[in-house]
Amino acid sequence: MNLPRVTYSNTGEDFSGVHAHLDAIIPEVETRLLGNIRPSFIGGEDRPEGQIVTARSPIDYSVILGDFPQADHGMIDDAVEAAQAAYPSWRAMGWPRRVGILRAAADVLEERKWDLSVACLIEVGKSRLEAVGEVEEAIDLLRHYCDEMERTDGFREERPGASAAEKCSVVLRPYGVFAVIAPFNFPVALSVGMMSAALVAGNTVVLKPSDAAGLTGRLVVEALVGGGLPPGVLNLVQGGRETGELLARHAGIDGFAFTGSNAVGMTILWHAVTAQATRPVLAEMGGKNPAFVTANADLALAATGVARSAFGLSGQKCSAASRAYVHRSIFEGFQEALVETTGKLTVGDPRQANVFMGPVINDKALDRFGKATAAAAFDGSIVRGGERLEGGLFEGGAYVEPTIVTGLPSDHWINRDELFLPFVSLIPFDNLDEAIADANRSAFGLTAGVYTRDEQELDLFLNTIEAGVLYANRAAGATTGAWPGFQTFCGWKGSGTTGKGGLGSWYVPQFMREQSHTVFDAQ
Repeated sequence: MNLPRVTYSNTGEDFSGVHAHLDAIIPEVETRLLGNIRPSFIGGEDRPEGQIVTARSPIDYSVILGDFPQADHGMIDDAVEAAQAAYPSWRAMGWPRRVGILRAAADVLEERKWDLSVACLIEVGKSRLEAVGEVEEAIDLLRHYCDEMERTDGFREERPGASAAEKCSVVLRPYGVFAVIAPFNFPVALSVGMMSAALVAGNTVVLKPSDAAGLTGRLVVEALVGGGLPPGVLNLVQGGRETGELLARHAGIDGFAFTGSNAVGMTILWHAVTAQATRPVLAEMGGKNPAFVTANADLALAATGVARSAFGLSGQKCSAASRAYVHRSIFEGFQEALVETTGKLTVGDPRQANVFMGPVINDKALDRFGKATAAAAFDGSIVRGGERLEGGLFEGGAYVEPTIVTGLPSDHWINRDELFLPFVSLIPFDNLDEAIADANRSAFGLTAGVYTRDEQELDLFLNTIEAGVLYANRAAGATTGAWPGFQTFCGWKGSGTTGKGGLGSWYVPQFMREQSHTVFDAQ
């Protein structure tokens, strides 16, 4: 089947074949995958005990995703103990054999790509192309981190000795057991990215997916295990907040990889640094991402890029564009272009080919939307959207309009707090330097974008904005769309804990620690 790959950049490609294939398979995959028990997986065995939580699709609350037994304290202990028991042999296996197993796991992921894509679509409510693109990204992430291990000879470097009698080298060694705590919004790519980096480095893993993404979490684990991972190397615990807290507090965990809110990430970090021995915490913790539209911008290009970044996946991306600073001289023209572009986006059941935006994930997100729109209407103006959609399909889920607001002070909480909603605020500026300075006052620093045809403005943006992922003049997304091996994904300030991000060359080494070897000739 010769279909084009779906990435976050090739948005102009002809995907009619992809849609035709999805039209054919979605009903069958839905029937086969949904409604089953999806237990934890510990030491190579299913663990179906525990209180059952029945999960429903955000697309339609009448669609049952499955039953998920929740892991309790005893099961967390068992998962950590299984990972500890498997660690010595997994570490001793050596990186070439680990890479071989994980490349086989990537092949299994690719074989199951369409099942995972449909599951992701129905479980999260993301559009068809977003779901397929996410699974493609996961496959590339796994292969990229294997390539990095191979390129660096397992992160080993020979050094000259201080004398002819000694041989020196530096090698990176794994920590032990990593807890990987993944979010709902990219349940395949982010869980695979964090797990594969930990695993290829020689660590064993206990994965806790979001309780809103237990189906894809289970399917991902099954695929990786299908590549040949030995029992106990990868363990899955299903559960919600309580399960996550037990894992974050567990003394048997040697390191943490987390994607989610700043509050939770910093709590994990606090637990990690208050132990007797500090444990690494690799956390990506959200953003409040600005886009800048200067007087020299192509307005149609900028409107397309901002709309795609603000409203893709219903704004539920840590990289979503939530603020657009627009030069005052073109403010009205850009606002009109953005309203027009947004009006062409179809909101509905993302199982349908023409739908760009599905529902928000749950009623909590709907409550946040209501509070934000009420505040925006009171303190500023809503120029498009602002309503919950009702009637027909919309009665079965939390569907809202993509929303554009103006007139809010730059220090208003809507312009400072992460909303995780399809919601963008337009802020006029007269001086780009001052606009960037205002954006930099944010506690976050994840992504940012600019639209300009002036080289000096571009240089000013690239050299002064405080964010880890920058884009310029990008139609596919003003602040979104990083891909393994091309863009790295690093959160500055409150968006990350390490100053080095995923998708690139500096990620895998963070799952390891340095060791120096000095060997003298004993003869």
